[in-house]
Amino acid sequence: MSVLLDTHVLLWFQLLDKRLSASLRNRIERSPEAHYVSQVSFWEIAIKASLGKLRLSQDLAATFKDIRDAGFLVLPFREEHFLEVAMLPFHHRDPFDRMLIAQARNEGMELLTADLHFAAYDVALVKA
Repeated sequence: MSVLLDTHVLLWFQLLDKRLSASLRNRIERSPEAHYVSQVSFWEIAIKASLGKLRLSQDLAATFKDIRDAGFLVLPFREEHFLEVAMLPFHHRDPFDRMLIAQARNEGMELLTADLHFAAYDVALVKA
């Protein structure tokens, strides 16, 4: 099964953050599963960096390049993702997270996250 990384998990991976366990880091680096990053994560990183809520060690272009160079596949927005997000109940109101949930559900992916709100949705989760 393919795996979609939540934005915070992606950042933990990129920054070698200890909040991402060694076993999950190993799974991301070595498993044959396809690991995806949504365009919504690029959007979220850009927004939060521009607001000063996220400090990056390099500029956005270099950050995004490093993500692609790490071998992550980029999941683009598609019309069916927007239709899916419109049908989600409002257990959680964060628009970035709602799109990640919609994309994972629509694409039949597992969603790798530490966000406890995601459990309220009918989506396959991998706890980070």
